Amino acid sequence: MEKEDNFADWYLDIVEKANLSDKRYPIKGMNVWTPYGWKAMMNIDHFIRKELDATQHDEVCFPLMIPETEFKKEKDHIKGFDSEVYWVTHAGLNELDVRLVLRPTSETAMYPMFALWVRSHQDLPLKIYQIVNTFRYETKQTRPFMRVREIHFFESHTCHVSEEDAQCQIEEDVEILSKIAKRLCLPYFLSVRTDWDKFPGAYYTVGIDTVMPNGKTLQIGSIHHYRTNFSEPYEITYENENGEHKHVHQTTYGMSERLLGAVIGVHSDDKGLIMPPDIAPFQVVIIPIFSKDNSAVVTEAARGLLSKLSDHGIRAKLDDRDVRPGSKYFDWEIKGVPLRLEIGGRDIENNVATFARRDNGEKGTIDLDSVGQGVELILGVISSALMERAKNILMSKVQEIDSLENMPEGRILKFGWCGCEECGHKFEDTYELKILGTPYNSKEKYAGRCLVCGKETDRSVIAARTM
Repeated sequence: MEKEDNFADWYLDIVEKANLSDKRYPIKGMNVWTPYGWKAMMNIDHFIRKELDATQHDEVCFPLMIPETEFKKEKDHIKGFDSEVYWVTHAGLNELDVRLVLRPTSETAMYPMFALWVRSHQDLPLKIYQIVNTFRYETKQTRPFMRVREIHFFESHTCHVSEEDAQCQIEEDVEILSKIAKRLCLPYFLSVRTDWDKFPGAYYTVGIDTVMPNGKTLQIGSIHHYRTNFSEPYEITYENENGEHKHVHQTTYGMSERLLGAVIGVHSDDKGLIMPPDIAPFQVVIIPIFSKDNSAVVTEAARGLLSKLSDHGIRAKLDDRDVRPGSKYFDWEIKGVPLRLEIGGRDIENNVATFARRDNGEKGTIDLDSVGQGVELILGVISSALMERAKNILMSKVQEIDSLENMPEGRILKFGWCGCEECGHKFEDTYELKILGTPYNSKEKYAGRCLVCGKETDRSVIAARTM
């Protein structure tokens, strides 16, 4: 199965062969996380927690179910999610007086509590987050990590004294994103979504998109500025220094297991996964190379190598199965372990381990006396190489156009737009492309004409087919 020829089938094949998840659970779109896939996701969660904790967010865990009475308080929000939610109508044989929603996201679960928690300006900013499962009835073809009905989800929610303070939070979220994406070696676009595509109830939404090998984009997260659109219906107010009661301004920031799907799609190849070192369940696999009479010596050296790497904080795995080295190479290549270390009789004599990089196949040796530092250095080089390659691929997919004639296929299109909703819908409907939005916080100046109506404009947008 070749990635470039048939990305959709290649992706499903890779997920199954690498044993990242099991789709055979008897509810469509609710897959079982297998140990290897869960380890990768937990490593991603670790970096999310690290960045949120460092910016004074507190982790919480809210109940799964939301009363219909609370869910329907924000009219745009319920309109946006009503067709996607799962309803709980009975407890045992008893019909519930108030239906319950399995959370599609947690605004309507959290905000009644925020109204109790926030009293004074001294309670602000309130910054919390949780990593939980959310539920949405995905009607398109499901695909592991990319389109599922039970979603492993990170969401942060904040309250602020003013719109300006909330905007500062948006900027902090963007900085947090850059640090997490660096760990995943993922380049991305930040785009202010169109009014018809923003999050239900938001003042504006910043979409976070990366690009797949087939030229389609995958949304891996979003950041939302709410102003007081939720604090008013949920009566989240604070008393300011003058004794006046004001509604808080709010933001949210969310990402999901799509991050892992993006890593698979962006980095992997026809041989299997290529895992960025920071999130790989195992950063190094050690393969002992035996001859007829050195089994005990090589085994001892391999275990010593494992101990040295572990002491250096490197996640390493010793593959001491009784199978041929070639079979081991094949198995770990599929799983995308960034670095393979081989140790045999000749290596021991020379006080080295032989390495092979998964990303580009480069081989060489590392001195055993400094193997921890040597491996750490190579893993850093691999991360940089993966990011650089992914950036180059992303930028190669972007094409600026000034005419609707001979529309290119498999490209992210950049063009002028007057901002008129009618022009936007006409473009999307005619060409079956989605306008992702205008570049967020871009310093680049644009001067041109709307691709649809021809009016002069200083606004550019990007559009693409989406996963």
